[in-house]
Amino acid sequence: MQRKFNDDQVHELLYQALETERGGIKLYTTAIRAAANDDLRKEWEGYLSETRTHESVLTHVFTELGLDPETPSPGRAVVAHIGDSLVQAIEMALQDGNPEAAQLVAGECVVLAETKDHLNWELIGHVAKHSSGEMSKVLKQAYEAVEQDEDHHLYHTTGWTRELWIDSLGFPAVLPPPEEVKNVETAIGASRAEHARSEML
Repeated sequence: MQRKFNDDQVHELLYQALETERGGIKLYTTAIRAAANDDLRKEWEGYLSETRTHESVLTHVFTELGLDPETPSPGRAVVAHIGDSLVQAIEMALQDGNPEAAQLVAGECVVLAETKDHLNWELIGHVAKHSSGEMSKVLKQAYEAVEQDEDHHLYHTTGWTRELWIDSLGFPAVLPPPEEVKNVETAIGASRAEHARSEML
């Protein structure tokens, strides 16, 4: 049975997605300060630049669809609260004075934020595929411009955080992580890279 998509909920998704990107800019700005590993810091500096681009892409979506990017919503307020909390968590870790521990906290916070971000874009891609007209066209262009970056951010930071944790526990770690070495861009690729880590030690 054919169902008409829920305009209001699509708009809510876009408000939350924009808020996630804005929170991501603050998060990466803070996480970079906590990155003790030079390679990880460079990685996150690149992600910060890409996240700024993603915010611009979404702002363009709002313009094209005639939506106000500053429209408040309860869900958007929750996203902003979570983003601010993640930034505060990194700040707490930085104040504690242990650089390695702060780096781990930053990695975990980035993974949490990028999980939401990745989901947002997956859903935007779903709407683009299953809608029609201007909505489909505008969202498809945005999704195609951003989706690969989002995969990279999530899977690579997950790999970094896992390997830095393993290193902190006193076990041999693969740094940079297998996800980075193998340039992983998919969930399947991330799984294969993690399983291949023992061969890279």
